[in-house]
Amino acid sequence: MPSDMSAETHRRSEAVWLKRLMPYRRPSNWRGVFELLVTAVPFAASWVACWLLVANGIYWGVLLTVPAAAFLLRLFMVQHDCGHGAFFGRRALDDWVGRVLGVLTLTPYDCWRRTHAIHHATSGNLNARGIGDVRTLTLAEYRALGRWGRLGYRLYRHPIVMFGLGPLYLFVLQQRLPVGAMRGGTVPWVSTMGTNVAIGAIVVALVWLLGLVPFLLVQAPIVLMASTAGVWLFYVQHQFEHTHWSVKSEWEFENAALRGSSFYNLPRPLHWLTANIGIHHVHHLSSRVPYYRLPQVLKDFPELAAIGRISILDSLRGVRLVLWDEAQQRLISFREARIRGLGKG
Repeated sequence: MPSDMSAETHRRSEAVWLKRLMPYRRPSNWRGVFELLVTAVPFAASWVACWLLVANGIYWGVLLTVPAAAFLLRLFMVQHDCGHGAFFGRRALDDWVGRVLGVLTLTPYDCWRRTHAIHHATSGNLNARGIGDVRTLTLAEYRALGRWGRLGYRLYRHPIVMFGLGPLYLFVLQQRLPVGAMRGGTVPWVSTMGTNVAIGAIVVALVWLLGLVPFLLVQAPIVLMASTAGVWLFYVQHQFEHTHWSVKSEWEFENAALRGSSFYNLPRPLHWLTANIGIHHVHHLSSRVPYYRLPQVLKDFPELAAIGRISILDSLRGVRLVLWDEAQQRLISFREARIRGLGKG
């Protein structure tokens, strides 16, 4: 009886929050056009200016790859909202804008949208890990691995792999083939191959017009920085000490959304550049809220600003937290596991 009452209470609470956030779910076409322009135009301007400087032997112009990468990251956030049907007032418009942006972000839109929807539906569920998330083992699972299994997991979670090699592998290689999406029918393949063809055509045209070396000097650092920043943001959204994981029988949507996603408390300029993706717990609670309305949600419901709040320093410290301790209900480090005698190095 107590467990049934608790479940019913959570369901009522979830319904209350969804009702509260309903007015914020209406996207504005005019605001969408504005957000797209103030992101795409600076990206294109930075890219062209960088190439013009580099092509004329002014190599400090590569510094312009930094703002170009920042705006490319923001374009990905626009694509992200399109995937949720939360950018324009029409789903078809969202989808086609998302597909076009997917060529720039090296992310096949329809394939990504499907896996990202699974991520939202299963985030925080220990029995549904593996699609659209960062691989996270429980302490018991890590202890059960052999030597090579533990070494493989340690390498996977090492910062050099996670934020160095990982982003390039994900955006440059992995997303060129929809491996693991065989059960998704033809959509993942059509999405991925169509995106690949468009990317290839643009690359060939730009190399022909600009030359291989100038193109690489501009595009390579932009892709590297934008992909690394994107992986970092996705990582800190769910990988923090007091995040939430639970088995399927205890998993509840609202609790997983609010407790398993962070509020990354960034300086205001960084919130703008990252399209408020740091207000991630609210986004998971109601993914149809456009990113430009998320700050208003926090303003109107200040109690949400106290949930899952992490600073930049907290996020840096959290990189070492790699194992879910089911007993303590928090992420712990390899070192803590070893000290407590719960796992071997």
